[in-house]
Amino acid sequence: MTIQARLLDPVKDVPRPPSSIGRQLASEALGTALLVAIIIGSGMMGDRLAGDNVAIALLANTAATGAGLVVLITVLAPISGAHFNPAVTLALVLRREIAARIAAAYVCAQLAGAILGTWTAHAMFGEPTLQFSGQLREGPGQIFSETVATFGLVLMLLGANRFRPTATPIVVGLYICAAYWFTASTSFANPAVTVARAFSDTFAGIAPSSVPGFLTGQLSGAILAVALGEWLFKQDRTP
Repeated sequence: MTIQARLLDPVKDVPRPPSSIGRQLASEALGTALLVAIIIGSGMMGDRLAGDNVAIALLANTAATGAGLVVLITVLAPISGAHFNPAVTLALVLRREIAARIAAAYVCAQLAGAILGTWTAHAMFGEPTLQFSGQLREGPGQIFSETVATFGLVLMLLGANRFRPTATPIVVGLYICAAYWFTASTSFANPAVTVARAFSDTFAGIAPSSVPGFLTGQLSGAILAVALGEWLFKQDRTP
């Protein structure tokens, strides 16, 4: 069984055979794992090298995440669409561009990959594999930040896919870099990444008790973006 990977495919206009569902799920798991390893690993590296300077550590974390996203999307989008994010997969379901049962498999692959990415980062930096974050990220401002961050991410994806699909990797990478700094939550904007970061008591971690609020904000932002995108990016009929 196959589906056409559309939303994040920077070469979607190039004819090619669709990937098998197994390859698509492997792409989503691998891409999400590497993304989380980049986020957590660069957070630990930045924190260790910057000492007590949180701004420099966050800057290093930002640059690594944005650059990693550009590469991962460019390479893996032709296989699975490079969602790496349940909020993006939800957007496709709402737009009827992916079947719900395939989307559920995507989300499972993303969650599994995210956890694997956390453990990979811990292993590289000599951290205990199993741990829970103690970093609280709570309050209305944090949750609203995740709504804004995910709303912007999904909306920019829809716009890039509509007008400039080849620019999608750059659009995603640059938006996330910006959102790290203009949102109070540092823009997780990804339910799978949020869950995985709860299992890392490091610079990029989030306390498990803070996860439900973040997930609520993220899913709300994705739904709002799809609703607006349906109107904003609608192609008018030619008379």
